[in-house]
Amino acid sequence: MKKSFLLLMLSFFLAYSYVQAETQIAVVDLQKIVSESSEVKKLKQEHSKKMDELNKIIINARGEIANETDENKIIKIEEKYTKEFNTKKSLLEKDYNTRLASIEKNIKDEIAKKAKKDNYEYVFAKSVLLYGGKDITNEINIK
Repeated sequence: MKKSFLLLMLSFFLAYSYVQAETQIAVVDLQKIVSESSEVKKLKQEHSKKMDELNKIIINARGEIANETDENKIIKIEEKYTKEFNTKKSLLEKDYNTRLASIEKNIKDEIAKKAKKDNYEYVFAKSVLLYGGKDITNEINIK
């Protein structure tokens, strides 16, 4: 009984070792890819400009409120600017998230192409894998 169990365990270990030797594993530094992406840089610049526009709404609201003494008019001004701010902020966030998701998809697609081309069975984020795998970060072509 012990012999058959030992033989079974040995054969399992040898089969596992063979599979491991044949498995191609790669890693990518996703943070580096994202930070070097021209699309991400452009998106951040545009987002920053749009955030400045939102700040202008706040400045305009403060100025208009400071010049008003009637409490009812102040409330109407606050409501007007709050509505404008929230609407623009919501649209800005939606656009940003949509475009960011598109960029993420492009990055994943490029990684998948590279993995398929070079016969990698697994590609892990570099931050997830503690040891092993070929680093293909610099081989991923992202705009």
